Amino acid sequence: MPAEMIITRSFVNQKEGINRSTAVLPSSVLSAIFFDAAGTLFHLPKGVGYHYALVGESVGLKLSAVAIDRAFAEVWKRMPARPAIASPREDDDKRWWRELVDRVLDRVAIDLSELDRDAFFEVAYAHFAEAGVWELFPEVLEVLESLGPRFTLAVISNFDGRLRMILEQLGISKLFRHVFISSELGVDKPNPLIYSRALDLSHLASNEVLHVGNDPERDWKAAEAAGLGIFRLNRPHTSLRDLLAAV
Repeated sequence: MPAEMIITRSFVNQKEGINRSTAVLPSSVLSAIFFDAAGTLFHLPKGVGYHYALVGESVGLKLSAVAIDRAFAEVWKRMPARPAIASPREDDDKRWWRELVDRVLDRVAIDLSELDRDAFFEVAYAHFAEAGVWELFPEVLEVLESLGPRFTLAVISNFDGRLRMILEQLGISKLFRHVFISSELGVDKPNPLIYSRALDLSHLASNEVLHVGNDPERDWKAAEAAGLGIFRLNRPHTSLRDLLAAV
């Protein structure tokens, strides 16, 4: 590794990659890299609608994958932000997911009985932690294995306890020193406090950490507001191979 990593404005503008308030980041300073989870490390290759329709079929319901995709996108944007609290949320966010699913069903299957809704939700909640649902982006394993000997790696995500099972099934859980989950930290992105709490728990200063994520608000702005460096992942224009080349 060179003595220092030069990060120019032209690199940021052209690649939408690493951004720092200063132009020079000494390599000796960077000791850890935080990664967002869904959309950064892994994704749903078949989309939410496909999986909801599959779950519906398993409990005797006929649902349109196309209609669900549209409804889910609308509901996701409108879900109310939760205030930060000083402790983990009591139900690991399961109640929040139930509200989201109910709002989706209100748009695509409003006449469903409460019993059908209960059955659908419980199966759907378990389904999204099953093997084969999520898929790593192609370069992820290679990049993490290359970075692991040089940096402390961690995940920081708006997720719940199911994330640990997903990381295990994808074969990458062992590569992370920490997994920081919003339901356990009591605060969600884009509140910068989630990053501050992760820094405290990992005993790191903000200038020692680079955050990698794909969301302009939750990852880029929030992490930068907490004082972290950021790598602006913008698939397909950038991938984690660009991160590997930069650090």
